[in-house]
Order: sequence, then C-alpha cells, then structure tokens
Amino acid sequence: MSAISIYFLYIWDETMKDKVVIITGGSLGIGKACAFEFGRKGSKVVIAARNEQSLKETVAELKKEDIDCLSVQVDVSQEDDCKRLVQETIKKYGKIDVLLNNAGISMRAAFADLDLSVIRSLMNVNFWGTVYCTKHAMPELIKSKGSVVGVASIAGYVGLPGRTGYSASKYAMKGFLDALRNENRNTGLHVMVACPGYTASNIRKAALIADGSKQGDTPLDEEKLMTAEEVAKHMYHAVRGRKREIILTSQGKLAVWINKLFPKLSDKLVYKTVVKEPGSPFK
Repeated sequence: MSAISIYFLYIWDETMKDKVVIITGGSLGIGKACAFEFGRKGSKVVIAARNEQSLKETVAELKKEDIDCLSVQVDVSQEDDCKRLVQETIKKYGKIDVLLNNAGISMRAAFADLDLSVIRSLMNVNFWGTVYCTKHAMPELIKSKGSVVGVASIAGYVGLPGRTGYSASKYAMKGFLDALRNENRNTGLHVMVACPGYTASNIRKAALIADGSKQGDTPLDEEKLMTAEEVAKHMYHAVRGRKREIILTSQGKLAVWINKLFPKLSDKLVYKTVVKEPGSPFK
C-alpha cells in the first residue's frame, strides 16, 4: 500500500473520532450495530431504548471494547423523554454531532381487521419519536453543523399491503426530513434518509398484529437478509460522506426504481410478494 493510500485511510478512520452520536433504538438490531460501528471509529455513543435490561447489556458489551458510551432509558413516543435524552447527552459530553433516529416498530395485518390503536402506536414511535428527538437536538446540531438521520424504510417509498400503519409512519418520517433538509440549506445541518431494505433484525418479531399484540415469528428467512452489521457500515460511511439518502439491498433499490417509473406494475408486484409470505393476511 502506498504512502498516499495509508494517509487517506488514516483520514477516513479519524473522521468521526470524538463525535457525539445519539442512537435511538440503540440496544438491539441496526441501532446496536451502529453503536459499535461508530464507537469503533472513535465516536462517543449515546444509546437510547425503552428496555433497561437490554441497555445495560449493550453498554457492557460496548465498554468491553473501550467505547465511550452513555445509555438513557427513553420512550421516544414521549416528548419529555426525548428532551431528557438530549439534556443528559449535553450534560455528559457537552455537544451533539449526530442524531440517528432509529427507534421503530412495525405491524402486519389487513387494515380492515386492524385496531386503530396499532396505527397510533406506530405513528407515535416512528414519526413523532423522530420529530421530538430532532426538535430538541436541533439547536446543538446546528451549532455543530451535524447530522440528523432517519432510518426509514422501503415502506416509506412504496405502500406495502398489510403494513398500512408502517408505511404511513415511514412516509411521514421521510416527508418531515425532506422538508427539514430544505429548510436548512443555509445552516450547515446535514439531513439524511436511510432505507435499509429487508434486514435481519428483531423488528419483524416485535411487529404488531391486528389486535396490537406482538407477531412473535418473522415471515421472512432472516438468514438470507442483509445483516445489521452490514447496514451499520453503510450508515457510517453515508453519515461521514453527508449523503442525502441511501437505499440498501438490490431488492430495495429495484422496488423504489420500479415504483417511480411504473407505479401500477409496482403495486401488482408488491401485492404478489406479500401474498406469498407465510401467514399473509391476504390468503
């Protein structure tokens, strides 16, 4: 490797050193993987989640790798919790450089059978959680010319049957972040929408069904999906490069492309795919 290559590799690795990164939903799945990815690059990581036990376990794992971290028990659907998350981060680290809005829940049921409380729950976590955290972190992020990231979904580009509440919440998140980006063209704030596509994570097992209880079993073959660790690497480099948007997996990119160019075909293909899922509500 040439001296020039080594120099640029060094710059690459140092980019996020000592940056303060808040990750909601940071104790499991993509959020946890991102905590390790940013932490290994030298960032100071703040993980937020509802489950106190999983937070403690993740912090212990992060500290084993000498990653500087803080955990805050938070329900992002509660504005006061989001405000406290920001306050505790500032108290410990004095600044915020990245807010990664990753906390989210999913659902799987036909709308005709759905208790409306399920959609309220999804909107409160996926959409309002992003709005609350972003609102309270904004002054610090503008000061640092930092990054706001929303972990959206292909469901935020394509209406998925059986996921009406999930698609609604992710469309809303994407619209909010796209508008926020335009508002901040002259402030130095970086705003990114990240769409991982189908990823091996706990979100499908925790997805809500028609009555609001958890699905428990995933309808997909998780072993064939992109891993949370792969997603985290893409997320890190996209934040580092201050990208506007990332769409991961070939299936996700194809779905978005077809939906833009051939929306009627997209509807047909998406419906046929969902019908084939084990336990589909449309069989």
